[in-house]
Amino acid sequence: MKYLIIFFSAFLLVACKKDKETVSESTPVDSANIAKDSATASISSGKIVIETISFPEEIKECSCYFARNKADFEAEKYIYADDAGKTAYMKLDGKRLAMNLISSSDMEVDEELTKEIESNDYKISVKGKKIKGEEALLFEGTLTIEKPDGSVITTPIYGECGC
Repeated sequence: MKYLIIFFSAFLLVACKKDKETVSESTPVDSANIAKDSATASISSGKIVIETISFPEEIKECSCYFARNKADFEAEKYIYADDAGKTAYMKLDGKRLAMNLISSSDMEVDEELTKEIESNDYKISVKGKKIKGEEALLFEGTLTIEKPDGSVITTPIYGECGC
């Protein structure tokens, strides 16, 4: 009987310890994401978090840059910037990324803007329509981000392209 009680107690101790480890592993990840979301005012859908960036120092001449809306654009709270044909910059899931542009449309032809960007972790599509054209062209549209695990987020964008 003594051995049965010791065996049963050891079994419960091991079983409780595994449950406790599982709970402690998942809790910091969830609370960290919540803290990050509220602190940076980012949009999250599924597992993709888009955060604002300052205008990239790497961009020296012509560029496109977008915010979520006109108010954010005027406050310089950008979520996307590129150097008009080579490299796109975003902050996704807490990481600042410099990604290669795969394709970009010629805005002079149809007043529509399309850009395709891919990296190991993301496939990004930018689609917009010209709303005003002066020295720089203003656009409204959408930015769609996909991850290999199937997570997708689409957010409205407002911004400009110009030199």
